[in-house]
Amino acid sequence: MSSPAEAGDDAEVITASLRHPERFAVVFDRHAPHIHRYLARRLGGQAAEDLMGETFLIAFDARARYDAAFPSARPWLYGIATNLVGQRRREEAREYRLRASLGPPAEQVSHADRVAERVTAQAMNGALAGALSGLARRDRDVLLLIAWEGLAYEEVATALGIPVGTVRSRLNRARRKVRAELAPEEVSNHG
Repeated sequence: MSSPAEAGDDAEVITASLRHPERFAVVFDRHAPHIHRYLARRLGGQAAEDLMGETFLIAFDARARYDAAFPSARPWLYGIATNLVGQRRREEAREYRLRASLGPPAEQVSHADRVAERVTAQAMNGALAGALSGLARRDRDVLLLIAWEGLAYEEVATALGIPVGTVRSRLNRARRKVRAELAPEEVSNHG
């Protein structure tokens, strides 16, 4: 098999993978590091490993529906990954609500659990983490795809299946809210 650089653009590789499924490995080799980095920033290392594999399984299963007009599959893969992040967050929220409704566990919390909770709490105490968590999910997705992954507005629009104008308005709203959260006195003095 040829190297990822010699194999053609992603659209060509995906089309070829319909007859030769092993060719899809080229898409994985090209984009897995980017998708993993994005997922790790969103969810942490272990969850990133799990969801990266799931992202590429979904992409492989859906490759017959890939729009070959797009030479790069990366925005498509970011869209799949972003949907999986949202799904994971919704599942976690349901689990937390269920646990809260059941009340505290009867047994004592282990030392390891207390340490894990403390580390998690410290990681989430950052001002930026707080500002990001205060954003609407859709605004946060746009902001992170642009800020962390360096996608262009058009690529974000493709990844999330929304118009470019919506990308611009969500990004503007997210930036305003993050700015207000990180420097509230500047925002109140200027706007």
